[in-house]
Amino acid sequence: MPKTKKDKGKIRIIPLGGLQEIGKNLTVIEYENDMIAVDCGFGFPDEDMPGVDLVIPDITYLEQNVHRLRGIFLTHGHEDHIGAIPYVLRTVSPPIYATKLTIGILKNKLEEYVLPQAPQLNVVRAGETVRVGEIAVEFIHVNHSIADACCLAVHTPLGTVLHTGDFKLDLTPIDGEMMDLTRLGELGKKGVLMLLCESTNAERPGFTPSEKKVGQSLEYIFNSNPQKRIVIATFSSNVHRVQTIINVSARHGRKVAITGRSMLNIVGAAIELGYMKVPKDVLVDISDIKRYKPEQLTLITTGSQGEPMSALYRMAYADHTQVSLGRGDLVVLSSSAIPGNEKLVGRIINKLSGDGIEVLHDTSIEVHVSGHACQEELKLMQALTRPRYFMPIHGECRHLAANRELALEMGIPDRNIFVSEIGKVLEIDERGARFAGTVPAGQVLVDGYGVGDVGSVVLRDRRHLSQDGLIVVVATVDEDSGLLLSGPDIVSRGFVYVRENEALMEEARKTVQRSLSRSLSASGRRRGIDYTQAKTQVRDDLFEFLFAKTGRKPMILPVIMGV
Repeated sequence: MPKTKKDKGKIRIIPLGGLQEIGKNLTVIEYENDMIAVDCGFGFPDEDMPGVDLVIPDITYLEQNVHRLRGIFLTHGHEDHIGAIPYVLRTVSPPIYATKLTIGILKNKLEEYVLPQAPQLNVVRAGETVRVGEIAVEFIHVNHSIADACCLAVHTPLGTVLHTGDFKLDLTPIDGEMMDLTRLGELGKKGVLMLLCESTNAERPGFTPSEKKVGQSLEYIFNSNPQKRIVIATFSSNVHRVQTIINVSARHGRKVAITGRSMLNIVGAAIELGYMKVPKDVLVDISDIKRYKPEQLTLITTGSQGEPMSALYRMAYADHTQVSLGRGDLVVLSSSAIPGNEKLVGRIINKLSGDGIEVLHDTSIEVHVSGHACQEELKLMQALTRPRYFMPIHGECRHLAANRELALEMGIPDRNIFVSEIGKVLEIDERGARFAGTVPAGQVLVDGYGVGDVGSVVLRDRRHLSQDGLIVVVATVDEDSGLLLSGPDIVSRGFVYVRENEALMEEARKTVQRSLSRSLSASGRRRGIDYTQAKTQVRDDLFEFLFAKTGRKPMILPVIMGV
């Protein structure tokens, strides 16, 4: 129905990721027939997802409404906000809008993928507004742990929806440009209809420290360790942190070498686009570090999350082609563990410490500050924007609940606070706001080149294999006579060591032999071998035997061939 003069239409807000989880951020905002997506990131697999590389949002809803999708708008260049774009562009290809560094990082990433059509990448500066249909998206500068981060004010005839992205209030930022509090206050005076506010640090009281705190800690570390080679692992996207490390190294007369694929890509893009300034002759190639004494070097590397096959991981396990760590090195983890990565980080620290290598991390010295707002900053955002409705985003259930409590504390009525779930639709019109159904949503698993071909059944089988092992039964039968020609042979993988359990394996073989004899005898009477029934009988009988003998439940795979 066409809108009357009094009817200002309807806004729909649909999170497709980033709620009740860390990462995989994607939010759809609609006004009437126009739709935009804010961010499009990936998440890391849980421990119960063996073999899975990445987790990306289910974009079925975008594919179903591609004719209404006016663009993807990116708040900043972190992987949990842009990492899924190469996979999304395989099926939908709307224009993408972001600031210069974010587009630079994304462009480098997309070069590694073959896409059906060239992506439409559009650079927008903070302060500019992009109009798509009846929606106008304004980019507003915020501070975060990556340069060129913005929050987005989505203006519609019904009102303004403000999406904070990831932010913090840094009064002394490395690039000298503080969050645009003035513009946020102006929007608050005009009236913000809905605030979508990040929740990552909603449980932490106070303010997030300034990035300059890290510089002071690094200065202390360099002064205290003049005879050591210093190896610093940090997030590759934190170009301000990398800039600080380079500056401190230069002041101490050290050369800097960078290792790690993502670190090289992002630092290269940041230097090329003018977001980093490197003093002359400070950077050296990692292959040239043997020309310098250890105390003359700083190495900046990936692997602060203990990721297997990252540069730091390969150094720790003596698998790096250019760097061998020893007691003359100091390793600094300038990061905090992303939720779920604590074990990986602990494993790296234990390995390095066990080899006699000194390790400093954020629990021993302030070598990392968060890029996310703590409670007082979250309350400041609400105070400035004075939203009518409030939705906490970007966090697990406990983070969303903590942010909801802050909103209540700030005076937002409980009926105007909406703690949502992925796929849940929030509708806003002149009569109010309410949840109104769901759309397809969930997670798509990426394993190697496969996208979405690993589902719940495959994951169940992988977990089964990882926990209980595999038994393969191989036998050959004569299709005419129904007699067993060879086997049964039993192969064990991850169940028991066959050479040390020969008696058990022999009993298992006899169990299978009896099971096959019964099945083949019954098939002979029916004139024809029922292979499905025979396999099922073998699987059931062998499972019962092995469970009775060992208390274990291996996956059993019968292979019965007829000749």
